[in-house]
Amino acid sequence: MYKLTLSDSNQIDVRYKNHKISYGGDENLPNPLEATYAALAGCAGVYSRKACKALGISAEGIEINCKPVIRTANVLMPARFVTEVRFPERLTMEQRQSILENINHCAVKQLIHNGAEVEFFTVETATA
Repeated sequence: MYKLTLSDSNQIDVRYKNHKISYGGDENLPNPLEATYAALAGCAGVYSRKACKALGISAEGIEINCKPVIRTANVLMPARFVTEVRFPERLTMEQRQSILENINHCAVKQLIHNGAEVEFFTVETATA
């Protein structure tokens, strides 16, 4: 479960297992939308490493840059999300293609793209 307790601070700390993810309402920390973009970039990295492991090659030196392309009518909703991958010269064209294909299977990307038909509920719970 993800849990947080609000205060009057600009910082919001979400706890999950032994981790703490901090968000901000100012420029000092990413806001949740920026963190979603970071999750997409991180997912591309995870799937790249998985592909490299399956190919028996090192992921060392692969560079991934991600950028949202914002809609003119609504700057909070991207029209596209571009993932640019730069490979070390030692990788073959087949290896590069395999890694690119794997990135497209990123679970975070699939959740956003396909919608996953997730239902959202907001409910009040009793105080202990």
